Amino acid sequence: MSMPLDVSSDLPDAVLLARYAAGDRAAARVLTLRFTPRVLGYATRLLGDRAEAEDVAQEAMLRLWRIAPDWRAEEAQVSTWLYRVVTNLVTDRQRARARRPLDLPETAPEVADDAPGAAAAMMQRDRMAALDTALTALPERQRQAVALRHLEGLANPEIARIMGIGVEAVESLTARGKRALAAVLSGQRAALGYEDEETGT
Repeated sequence: MSMPLDVSSDLPDAVLLARYAAGDRAAARVLTLRFTPRVLGYATRLLGDRAEAEDVAQEAMLRLWRIAPDWRAEEAQVSTWLYRVVTNLVTDRQRARARRPLDLPETAPEVADDAPGAAAAMMQRDRMAALDTALTALPERQRQAVALRHLEGLANPEIARIMGIGVEAVESLTARGKRALAAVLSGQRAALGYEDEETGT
C-alpha cells in the first residue's frame, strides 16, 4: 500500500527503500526526487558531459531499485552506496574513453539580459563553468574527492567509504586537489571578476 507523498518524504532513505521493495510506488518517487539531482550533479562534475552523466545517474538508480529487496540497512547508507556506484560507473566510462581526447562542448554566446542581476548571474555561470573545466584537469581520484567534499558536502569518513580508501587518504586527495584547482584558476581571477570584488570596483 502506498503512503501519500508528503508523508513519505520525511522517512529515512532505508525505510523508503524497504517500502519500495514492498511495492510502495510513492516511496520510489520520493527516493528518485531525493537522489537523482545529487547523483546527476556528481556524475556531471566527474565526466564533464551532461548526456553521459544522465546515463550514469539512470544506471545508478536502476541498480538501487534492483538491490532494494536485498538491502541491509546496517551495512551502508543509501547515499553512500549510490555515490560509490556512480563513482565506479564513472571510472568505467573514463577507462573506456581513455584513448579518446576530451571533447569540451562549444557553446554559443548567450544574449545578455538587461534585467537586474543578469550580470551577476552570468558571472556566477562563468565561474561554475571555469570550476567544472578545472575539475576535469585534475587526476581522477582527486576530482572525485574534491567533488564529494566541497561540491556534494559529504564528510571525509563517508567519502572514504565511497572511494574505498582511508580518511587520511581522502584528506590528502582533497588538499592536493584544492591546491591544483587554485593553480589552474589563479590565472583567471581577473576574467572571472574576483579582482574587482577584492578592490570593490
